[in-house]
Parts: sequence; structure tokens; C-alpha cells
Amino acid sequence: MPDHAVALAAFGEELRALGWVTDLLVAGSLATGDYVPGVSDLDLVAVTDGPVGDDRQAQLAALHRRLDATTAAGLDLGCVYVDVGGRDGIGVQHPTWTHGLLVLRILSLVSRAELAHHGYAVFGRAPQALFPAVTGDDVREAARAELTGYWAWASRRPWIFLSPLMIDLGLTSMARGRHALRTGELLTKSLAVEQAAAPAWLVGQLRARRRGEAVASPRLRAAWIAWRDTRRTCRAATAR
Repeated sequence: MPDHAVALAAFGEELRALGWVTDLLVAGSLATGDYVPGVSDLDLVAVTDGPVGDDRQAQLAALHRRLDATTAAGLDLGCVYVDVGGRDGIGVQHPTWTHGLLVLRILSLVSRAELAHHGYAVFGRAPQALFPAVTGDDVREAARAELTGYWAWASRRPWIFLSPLMIDLGLTSMARGRHALRTGELLTKSLAVEQAAAPAWLVGQLRARRRGEAVASPRLRAAWIAWRDTRRTCRAATAR
């Protein structure tokens, strides 16, 4: 697998050469120090000097496809493109490259909190100079929004937890959400594994998968545990 630092440097050079990307920022597990090669995604935020219209989107899609097939192959490099003039808009949707597609997504409150507390620049300005400061109450609100939004929706669809990816994502996301609501602080995915509301045998399997080991969990039993924890945590967040 390509080295993520090499891919990140190459990506930065490509964006800088476009002439209208002013800043490239690192968020996610790479920013928090929890990056695991072969397991973690590369979560990035690029700031542009104006709207990313159709022509610019076409340039970005071509650039990402080329990198995904070469320098960044297998690294799940994703990037949100934020117009500098709309960076403070919480509900604004931005062109986002993720898993081989260019889609429209918001820059979530959780991502904003990661940038504020841990993010750094590949080039350009520091995240703290571009985005507002984030308080403990902001982190709590970000967690509540995720739990009462997407995760509440997912909890009403128990069949989607039959996916092994959803089992791990659900259990760790619930642990992170509870921690954020309780403390106003972010929790890394690795630490969330240790706080997962799951039996010891399943926590051990989560831990092994987080290390990149090919360990399978009993599908129905693990799905039930993850769905039940998601439903319980989302109901508690809604009640608050």
C-alpha cells in the first residue's frame, strides 16, 4: 500500500497547482494521532478562493480518479472543498470526494471540532485561523446532532447493522457520542473501542480489526448488540 505521507504530499502539490485552492487541512484520525495504515481513511478539507462550480468539480474529479488509481490507491483519500466565503455556514453543502465519487455534503460539526482541536495544514493557513473556535458545548452539540440525525435514522433500520462495517462503526460511534455528551471532548476511534458497550469477546474483536487484523464476529449476534446500543444511545440523546 502506498505511504500516506507520500500521497498527501502529492495531493497537496496537485491542488496547489490548480491555482484556486488556498489551503489544505488534515482532519480525522490522522490529525488526532489515531491513524492506522490500511484501516483509517484520510480525511481532508480544502479551502477554495470561491465557489466550486461545474468546471472546478470536473477538474477535481479527474484529479482524484488519477490519484486513487496511482499514488493514493487503497488509502481512501477523501476531501471536502469549502468556499472560503461560506466556511462559517454549518448547513452549507460542499463538493466532497469520498469513496470514488464527488458528492455534496456539509462539513460536519464533528469535523469542525477535529480541525479546531487537532487539525493542521499541509499548505496554507492553520485551521484555527480559518474556522471558529470550538467549545465543549459545541462538541456536545455536534455529538447530539449526529446521534439524533443519521444514527437515529439508522437505529430505525436494524437490518443495516448486518454489515460488518456497521457493527464496528455503530459501536465506536456510540462510545464517542456518549463521551462527547458527558465531557465535551472528542474521543479517538481506538479509545472508543475500549469504551464500547459490548461484551469482552466483541471488544477484543473490535480491537483486533482496528489493528488491521482479519477477524470476523458472529454476524447476527454482533449486529444485535450494535443495533441495541445504537437505539439506546440515540434515545438517550434525544431525551436530553
